[in-house]
Formats: sequence, structure tokens, C-alpha cells
Amino acid sequence: MYRAVAWLALRRGIDPRDEAAVTALAANAAFTFPTLGRADRVNPPIVIDGLDASDGIREPSVDASVSVVASYAGVRAALVREQQAIARERGVVMVGRDIGTVVLPRASLKIYLVASAEERARRRFEERKALDEDADYEEIYRAMVRRDQLDAERAHSPLRPADDAVLLDSTGLSIQEVVERAIALARAAEAKR
Repeated sequence: MYRAVAWLALRRGIDPRDEAAVTALAANAAFTFPTLGRADRVNPPIVIDGLDASDGIREPSVDASVSVVASYAGVRAALVREQQAIARERGVVMVGRDIGTVVLPRASLKIYLVASAEERARRRFEERKALDEDADYEEIYRAMVRRDQLDAERAHSPLRPADDAVLLDSTGLSIQEVVERAIALARAAEAKR
């Protein structure tokens, strides 16, 4: 959702560094998730203000601005409200850098999914190449390291695992292997309840 806000700001000519304008955009944005309730792809569609941002949220310009957009307290408050409303409506698997610590601190299972910056950069590089987009591994890697640092150091909802999160390192694992491990963790958590 933070990526979608950054994408929409860029699309509308709003400078991502304009905190007031970006916060107003986030507070008034309407989000829809066409496939909410069924998992049919790794990055499901996201629609913001009627515009499909699904592909746009992975653009390099969004990569470069999402951390600054996500650092704004007003943006975070607006999106946390939206995420919590979604979770109240149904059982949900939610992905984000502050889901277990801020958005859903009482979730029955919190998986802190990690991978090395090298692995994540390789994945993003391959993702872009598969879409026939220009991609530079070193540039992607540097951007990932920078975003991790910015997110870990931000004042509002910094990147960190919840105290009760289970660490799952996906470095070197296939998507199927990660899914299998996450399902095993979910089953173990369910068995404890």
C-alpha cells in the first residue's frame, strides 16, 4: 500500500518529499484488492483511486521513493487504519514491514520473513528481466540496502521483528519451499491454540 501511494503520487506529479501532499493523498485514497480472499499470485493486484498499480509499484522510481513516503506519520496512520479494517473483516495473511509490530500486534502467528540483500536484489533483478525491463543488479542491490537502512532508522514504525515473531530466512529457498515452511508454522501455531 505504501508503494501504491508512492506510485500514485509520482503519477499525479506530487513530489514524494512533500509530506503534506502525500499525507493528504494517502488519507483520501480508496484502495481495492480485486483478489482479496484468494491467493492466486505472489504479488496480488492493488487498485488505488480506481487505477491498477499492480505493475507500477515495482518501478525503480517507486523503489527510490517508497521509504520516504512510508516515513510520514500521517501516511502510516492512514494506511494502518486501512490495513486494520481489512483484517477486521476476515482472516488475512498480511505482508509488510510493520504488520506484526504495529498493524496486527495480536496476530496469532507473526513470521518475520527475511533474505539477504543480495538474494532480494537478485530476485528483483530477475523479476524485471522477466518483464523485459532494464535492470542493473548493482543499482537494485544498493537501493535495497539503502531502503533497509532508512526503514530501520525511521521514527515511526521502524523495521524490526515483533518480539514474538518467528524468523524465516528465505535466502536460497524457492517460493514453494518458503510457502511450505510458512504453512508448517501456521499449522504448529494452530495446534497450540
